[in-house]
Amino acid sequence: MLLSVLLLMMMVISWTEAVYTGVVMAHTAKDVQGNSFTLVRRYRFGHSSCGETDSFLSCSGCTQKIDESSGEWCLREYTSWGSRSFISYYYGLNPGTWINNKNGISIGLSKMLVEGRKRSDINRPNSSPKTGILPVMRVPSNCQRNISLLTFDPDGDHVQCRNGSGSSECYTCTPPSVLSLSSSCSQSFTPTSSNVEGSYAVQLIMQDFPRQTITLTHNNGSTESISSKISMSRIPVQFVFKVDPAAPSCTAGEYLPRFLPPTPEHGAQFFINISETIEINITAEATQSVITELLFSGPFSMTKSSSGSGNFTLRWTPSVNQSDDKESHPICFAVQANASSSIYQSELRCVIVRVGNIPFIATPSPPTTSRLTVLKLKISTTLSLKDNKDEIEKAIKDELISRGLPPDIKVRLLSDGSVKVKETAAP
Repeated sequence: MLLSVLLLMMMVISWTEAVYTGVVMAHTAKDVQGNSFTLVRRYRFGHSSCGETDSFLSCSGCTQKIDESSGEWCLREYTSWGSRSFISYYYGLNPGTWINNKNGISIGLSKMLVEGRKRSDINRPNSSPKTGILPVMRVPSNCQRNISLLTFDPDGDHVQCRNGSGSSECYTCTPPSVLSLSSSCSQSFTPTSSNVEGSYAVQLIMQDFPRQTITLTHNNGSTESISSKISMSRIPVQFVFKVDPAAPSCTAGEYLPRFLPPTPEHGAQFFINISETIEINITAEATQSVITELLFSGPFSMTKSSSGSGNFTLRWTPSVNQSDDKESHPICFAVQANASSSIYQSELRCVIVRVGNIPFIATPSPPTTSRLTVLKLKISTTLSLKDNKDEIEKAIKDELISRGLPPDIKVRLLSDGSVKVKETAAP
């Protein structure tokens, strides 16, 4: 059934020297016109070195460096966009040989299924979930660690994860024995013996499912109905999980860095426009180790700076030339610290930066957490806060709705000039 509309598209890629450390793929459908739409594809892939050339993708200047951890990994981004018809197909990479690992994975394979047929519920093709990861995630062998992947879906679909399986998703599909994966995309490491120390290759598949039965329309006019139990996009999420020697203490804030305010919470949403600059301030502490660096995965033109130990800032200005508009961009980060010859890494946090006037998606939050949405906004007025409070609140509400928030939000202007916004449709 689905095979009749699948077109296998593989790029033959060679990477002769650097060993592979993982990839995250994503695609966004936008600008539907007639029987075609614009498809934006983004690959963020890691290797052990930044020294290689763009022959990786048989093109010149098509990959851009995002970040690196000296001597361990380099993260690059490849972006492409163009007009596509309403069909479904695979894009794939043969990224080379995995870094030496304890679960016996040798040759890398990463393929992304694009569901390009038009959806009846949103009147355009599907966009994949958005997530991010660092090429190498690490934890001491005696410490508990949960890696909760970002599971934002631009279409509001339900997102699940599973281990890769079958020859279309990985050549060797043995998952790490030291990690437990939940369908909600959380991976757990339980402290164990030093025998498990070393690197493991993680090969996950992230999928999105419609929340109700929908109809998909092919370019030739044929249709297919799928239920909420049928997945659409399938994107690879691959990285190295490294189990380090035991730490003297597993308490966050001692050897393992701990995030402090104003670091945004995991899953926070930021809204900005093209040519606006977003600043994400990150603060961490570690009393028994020395914080050395911030590591991140985000748009390749994002920059990072430090204003002292444990204080970092990520800055990014989206560009229309890079097709950044009307997209949701994941940004993930962790802080590393050193003590003697040991390296310690904080938890992973990820946020979403939504660029331009795109539909608001109310994504469900876990029962114990709240969703945070942050907008960079300035409204000038000669009205009095004391005498014209209702008019100012309406002006702010109108501006927020124009930035993509739902029309039924409630805006409250506080006496200190700050604004409280309640999403009435949110859980």
